[in-house]
Amino acid sequence: MSSRHGSITALLLFAALSFPAHGEEDMLRVYMDHARVLKLDRPVSKVIIGNSEVADATVADPQTIVLTGRNFGTTNLVLLDADGNAIVDERILVSIDEGNTVRVFKATERTVLSCSPNCETHAKAATSSTN
Repeated sequence: MSSRHGSITALLLFAALSFPAHGEEDMLRVYMDHARVLKLDRPVSKVIIGNSEVADATVADPQTIVLTGRNFGTTNLVLLDADGNAIVDERILVSIDEGNTVRVFKATERTVLSCSPNCETHAKAATSSTN
């Protein structure tokens, strides 16, 4: 491989890692099984989560919401004030914290291990099957 080809490959890899995928830049990100604190400029009256299997929101106090990632996926969060006006209307992306994980592929089966400090099988979401 020529050094020019290697430089182009490295540049493309850097660009792919530096910029979020299209559509992800306008999402509120939270890691699965982690919490994120949202401070609001005015009190919230109603909290709406599009899919409660993906994320959960808890009111810590009238101006503080704790958002928790439950499963991989996307959903939305709507927070309304006492007059019914939207304080927040955001898409949420719940993903895994890639920093301390290892993926093991065996044929068509994939296992994700969380490694901090010891490697353990990552918690999986319950799935249902239809017949």
